[in-house]
Amino acid sequence: MVLKALLLDFNGIVIKDTGLKGRLIDDILLSENLRPNSEEYVEMCAERSDRACLDRLLSRRGRVTTPEFLNELLAKLTDQYLQQLADIPRLPIYPGLEDLLYQAKVTGFPVAIVTSTARPEVDWVLDRAQLADNFAVRVTAEDVAVADEKPATKGYEIAIARLNDQFPDLALTPHNCLAIEAWYPGIAAAKQAGIPVVGVAHCHPYRMIQRRANWVVDYLNEIDFDWIGSAYQPQSAA
Repeated sequence: MVLKALLLDFNGIVIKDTGLKGRLIDDILLSENLRPNSEEYVEMCAERSDRACLDRLLSRRGRVTTPEFLNELLAKLTDQYLQQLADIPRLPIYPGLEDLLYQAKVTGFPVAIVTSTARPEVDWVLDRAQLADNFAVRVTAEDVAVADEKPATKGYEIAIARLNDQFPDLALTPHNCLAIEAWYPGIAAAKQAGIPVVGVAHCHPYRMIQRRANWVVDYLNEIDFDWIGSAYQPQSAA
């Protein structure tokens, strides 16, 4: 097998926004006269869509949610998220991302986003950061049912299918893609889909990522395609 394509998460790999999202979720709970819990966001919401996050948090507090009610809260959340980011002079894009995307372009690897983040947020961030042209495919919250979010494999399966539609000559399979993830559910989803994973220690300790991913780095600019690509080459007989 040969390495042919990259599949990147969004939150944790592209943008460092966990703190911002957590504060905005807290604000929504407060607006519903509910007390936030500082430990709940990571426990219940990391690597899940905002819809799943709000549904879980509200249900835990005994609230009955409906699709219409969640849609109202999600629209409010997205508006506040983009407004907050618009007020920041420099987006909190993870260091090394541009270098990684440049490497991919030079090497000829198409790149996909695979995330549970809402499409308007992904599009806005990539446009604002002038990174949009680097991504051939974007799989977002709108593409995957809540039950099929990471650690389920559906998002990765969709991404590979869409890349094959755009680049049929690559004949991609999971085994010649590389996932780059920072959260445990994303690593689990990629591995369950048969995709080798580089874990980046942006959100969890290095030693914990090392137990789950095929490779682990502290920073995106430490990812070496020559080093990783050698693992995709068939071993010659002794």
